[in-house]
Amino acid sequence: MSKTRIFALSIIALMLAAFFTNPSQEQHEATIRAKAIDLLKQHAGTKNSSVVDFGVQIFGNTLIDQFMKNHISIKNYYLFSVTKVRWEQKEQILGVGAFKKVWLSSKIDEKASEIVDMIKAK
Repeated sequence: MSKTRIFALSIIALMLAAFFTNPSQEQHEATIRAKAIDLLKQHAGTKNSSVVDFGVQIFGNTLIDQFMKNHISIKNYYLFSVTKVRWEQKEQILGVGAFKKVWLSSKIDEKASEIVDMIKAK
């Protein structure tokens, strides 16, 4: 077999693997939810982390679910998927999913700080 044919077959195999292992919307949501809880704990400080845990248990993630419903969108492009946040008419990519994994950008920390500062100001 020629190198071109091997290369083409390798690309096709890679695309098939990406298609069949693209993470589901539930995987994206679980990753974002876990990161949101971590960010809430960080912004509450170490003294208040137990209060945040208690609040998350009592309210059953209602605040996080509401935020995700209104501001988080997940786009599936078949070979990969993208998680975006929409805040104040701006949309920014927070994460990318492929091969059963969801990777979050470091921009999520910056965006979370902006959102928390705006919430505190209101």
